[in-house]
Formats: sequence, structure tokens, C-alpha cells
Amino acid sequence: MSTDSPSPLHGIRVIELGQLIAGPFCGQLLADFGADVIKVEEPDRGDPMRSWGVVRDGRSLSWNVIARGKRCVTADLRTAEGRDFILELAAQADVVVENFRPGTMEKFGLSYDDLAAVNAGIVLTRVSGFGQYGPYAPRAGYGSIGEAMGGLRYLIGDPDRPPSRFGVSLGDLLAGMHAALGTLLALRSRDRTGTGQVVDVSIYESVLAMTESLVSDFAVAGVTRRRSGAILPGVAPSNVYGTADDQLLLIAANQDTVFRRLAAAMGRPELATDPRFATHGARGEHQTELDDLVDTWTSGLSAADLAVLLDEHAVPFGAIYRAADMLTDPQFRARQSIVEVPDPQLGPVPMQGIAPQLSGTPGRIRWGGPAHGEHDREVRAWLAGFRAAIAGSEPA
Repeated sequence: MSTDSPSPLHGIRVIELGQLIAGPFCGQLLADFGADVIKVEEPDRGDPMRSWGVVRDGRSLSWNVIARGKRCVTADLRTAEGRDFILELAAQADVVVENFRPGTMEKFGLSYDDLAAVNAGIVLTRVSGFGQYGPYAPRAGYGSIGEAMGGLRYLIGDPDRPPSRFGVSLGDLLAGMHAALGTLLALRSRDRTGTGQVVDVSIYESVLAMTESLVSDFAVAGVTRRRSGAILPGVAPSNVYGTADDQLLLIAANQDTVFRRLAAAMGRPELATDPRFATHGARGEHQTELDDLVDTWTSGLSAADLAVLLDEHAVPFGAIYRAADMLTDPQFRARQSIVEVPDPQLGPVPMQGIAPQLSGTPGRIRWGGPAHGEHDREVRAWLAGFRAAIAGSEPA
């Protein structure tokens, strides 16, 4: 992997407005791949993420991740001075990312038309609960609401209990990923046309996009997908199984060829030709019975012994990892899936690395979450240089 080539978004400048997760996660992804992301926060308190989650020595570890690689400045967007500052930044930028409620940017005097007036090539990426139009557009929206209305919450959990939730803010993160994708698409279009545009990302649609054929299943076949716990109905064996040393192992052997290999690993090759299990459809019909057979087998072996057997027979498997497992796993180490980012107060802070990995122009994490207003002087001096250059080029 090259370490000398510039990152793929080197030279792209992004102004990040908004707060919390959805918009800032888009900014994090762009910063990871070399964009100069200038995050603008309120002068008095900054982004609430600075104090959310686990805090050590006054530093939020969540902030350290989501604000990594960004430059942080302060401005009050409700004032004329703050508006002028943003317009001045936008004139020298490629992208503005915001995740306010629809209409807020217009109230600030920072609509797309206002931004395009100073920079025709600007891309305005807008992230909100329900998008910039439609009857729900004015509503406040969080990631959890998008997960519910986008269809995922109904599918999460055990069938005999109310819908559960994810352990992370998945709706916000999905919206941030779609925002980053939309931003790159808009920049690619600008390469051809020279003109920017609005990227309109809603959280609920970002979740909906991940639901496979959920809507089609109902609309065409009358099938409503439901909560199914640790399995997908009709997909077997693909479940979490216990071991003799009280570990949990996920084994996925639902494809015909893979199931034959699992049957061999179990020492029961006859299962692959048993009419109950010989085909994908048959295994789905006898899912509970098959899961019981697999679980009986795994329960008699240690996780280490199972790993050897499954690996030898090319059967996909994986332990149910926690952070402690990730920090010691040789695969994670070999690929730098987790990297240490220096922090002035905490020292080296392990966090997830950059994905995807590019062989020629890889991304990199330049620093962790900056202090409030840490780059105010630097960015304002840089803008002053532009003003002086423009003034010097104007005829007397």
C-alpha cells in the first residue's frame, strides 16, 4: 500500500455546519480521505458531541473519532458577521455540509442560492430527518426515528418482544455515508459541468435503502418481514452457536456447497444428502431442527478446536467480538483495522482505521478531535490572505 501518494480528496475543501452525528460523520469520512474539513461551531458551547458518550479527562472519545482530521473554528451563524464568515469560507470551498432542520439555512441567509452567488461550483450537502421537501420535511428527526420509519426497527430483536435498537446510532451513520456518497457524485458531476448542486439526504431514506426487498415482498407477494432474532427465516444454518467453553460462534453455511463442507467438518457427511437438508429450501423448512443439530455438535468442542475444523473445511465463521477481542486479533493488526491516534491529554487513543483501503491513494487520520476553536486563528489568517490578494488585484 502506498504511503507517499496524496489522499484521493486532497485539495477538496469542505465546510461542515451542523452537529451531532449524521452531518459530521459525512465530514469524518471526507476528512479520512484527505479533504480539508473546516468544522464551524457556536462560539459559546460547540458541538454537543464534545461531551457525549464516554468522557476521560474532559475528552469525549466519541468526539475524538467523529471530529478526527478536521479543523475547528467558531462563528455565530445567527449574526451578520457569522453569515459573512461562512459566505467567505464557501467562496473558497467545494462543499458545504449541514444537518439542520430544513429551512434553518435559509433563515441564516445561507441558502443554496446564497452560497452559489459567491461560488457557482459549490455543492451543498443537506442531511435531515425527512429531506428538504414533503409533508414531514419540517419535522425534527433523529437517527432513531429514521430507523423506525425506514423499516429497520420493526425487524430488530426477538419475535416475542417489542422492536429493539442497535447499539450505535445506525440511522445517523447510514445518512452520513449516503451524504458522503452523494457529495462525491455531485463533485464528479461538477467536473463535467462546472456547476454545483444540492445533495438532499434524509435519514429515513438512507435506512430504507438498506432494507433489500422488504417493500417489494409485501407489495407483490403479501409477505411482511418480521423480527426473527438471531436468524433470517429460511436461511440455514446461519446462527450463533454455543461452544464447550461457553463461547459464541457465528457459523454461516447456508449455501449448498458450503453446507456440504460443514457436514464433513461435523463428521456427518450424510446430512448433505438428507432430503431435509440437501437443498437451500429444504434447510429453510427444517431450520430449527438443523440449528439444533449444529448446536449439539458445537457444544461438544472448544471455540479454538471449532475454529481449526471450520477453517480446514472452508466454512465461514466468526466469534462475536467485543472491543477487547478486536484489539488483540491478528487480522485487525495486520490490516491496521484499529489505529492509535495521538491525543494531547489522553496519549495514544485506539480507534477504527480507514475503510475502504485504497492501494494507490490511501486515506489517513491526521489528528483526533480538535479543541473548541483550535484553528480559529489559522483559518481566519488564511481568509485574510485571500482578501488581501483580491484587494491587490483590483484596479486602483
